Amino acid sequence: MRIRKPYLLAAAGALVLAASACGGDNSSKGGGSTGAAEQTITYWASNQGTSLENDKEVLKPELDRFTKETGIKVNLEVVPWSDLLNRILAATTSGKGPDVVNIGNTWSASLQATGAFVPFDDNQLAALGGKDRFLGPSLAATGAPGQPPTAVPIYGMTYGLFYNKKMFKEAGIDKPPATWDELIADGKKLTKDGKWGLAVEGASVSENSHHAFIFGQQHGADLFDSAGKAHFDSPQEVAAIKQYLDLMADAKIVNPSNAEYANGTEAVQDFVSGKAGMLMWQSIATQLKQAGWTEDDYGLAPIPLPDASSGGKQVNAMVAGINLAVFKSAKNQDGALKFVKFMTSKETEQNLNKAYGSLPTVKDAYDDPAFSSETIKTFQQILGTTAAPLPQVAQESQFETLVGNAMNQMFADAASGKPITEDYVKGKLTEANQQMGG
Repeated sequence: MRIRKPYLLAAAGALVLAASACGGDNSSKGGGSTGAAEQTITYWASNQGTSLENDKEVLKPELDRFTKETGIKVNLEVVPWSDLLNRILAATTSGKGPDVVNIGNTWSASLQATGAFVPFDDNQLAALGGKDRFLGPSLAATGAPGQPPTAVPIYGMTYGLFYNKKMFKEAGIDKPPATWDELIADGKKLTKDGKWGLAVEGASVSENSHHAFIFGQQHGADLFDSAGKAHFDSPQEVAAIKQYLDLMADAKIVNPSNAEYANGTEAVQDFVSGKAGMLMWQSIATQLKQAGWTEDDYGLAPIPLPDASSGGKQVNAMVAGINLAVFKSAKNQDGALKFVKFMTSKETEQNLNKAYGSLPTVKDAYDDPAFSSETIKTFQQILGTTAAPLPQVAQESQFETLVGNAMNQMFADAASGKPITEDYVKGKLTEANQQMGG
């Protein structure tokens, strides 16, 4: 997923509730049309590449192959991440949307709660080769536990620590940091001559909320209790977010200008252009390839884990990625389901994940040598062992919006030199909690 891109901030929770009331009406519309419409589907794809035009170029050969195999034409629209969630939510309430849509997997349970999407029960999954064909962590991020998922994974992603080997060598650093103390120490060695130790997207709702979750896991925080009540301002979450903010405010290894980075590309550009020596990110294969980088120039390591005696969880990443969902209101539901089968086929998974530098979500796709690089192996190890899915609850998208926005403000204050104290962080998170009714 390019889940890292900023979401358009709106009253997502209200839309979800409104959509729930409409779910029943949508269910009777699927596959209801006949004639020419049956030979066409509409597909909203998320922006995975370097631009919307780049995505169209990447997807066109696959969509043409699907049309050749099935006779079904695909009307493609690539939707920016800043618009995608609101566009989807509006479609759930109006019943006027595409047949098939890419969703950020962190939204899975929130969108499932609308009732607007086709559930993939055992029979539907069997048509795709069975649930065991999919990677377990990716399939776990497709909806609420105990319910049939309303999406299936197509692009697997997770977070890792990219580092610039040349900058490390020049700073006398011989290996990537394995602890947070080492990361800060290395970052200080790298921060000189107009260059910085680490780049972040301090004004990105999605990036901030994802790191709030990852750091929170390391401190033992739970964002929601078993009843779904929010606990954004717990002592553990306060400590987690302060630790992240302090990379700029206290350690000073992050350029204060990063507090304005919001579009999901600026921190990556700082790393690729050599302005920052480290980056906690998902795949940047396309950007590195365009810049002429090889694995001789950069490395990927796991983000540091907490000390096992700290009481936190051994989590250093989230189960990220993109899922594919079919609207119940689809004009051509049968064609849409054929498209899902095509998109999760071995060949398509290999072609698209190679193009985007992401991980196949089906096990049989890994016999391609392209997925044997050191970078891919590291991402696979992280995804399979130390990544955790964000809470699969209906309120998850509200968490991202509220806490992500609060962190945007906190980064702006840190950049201006305002002290980032525990009381200050707690106050901002309590405001977010109150907006959730927590």
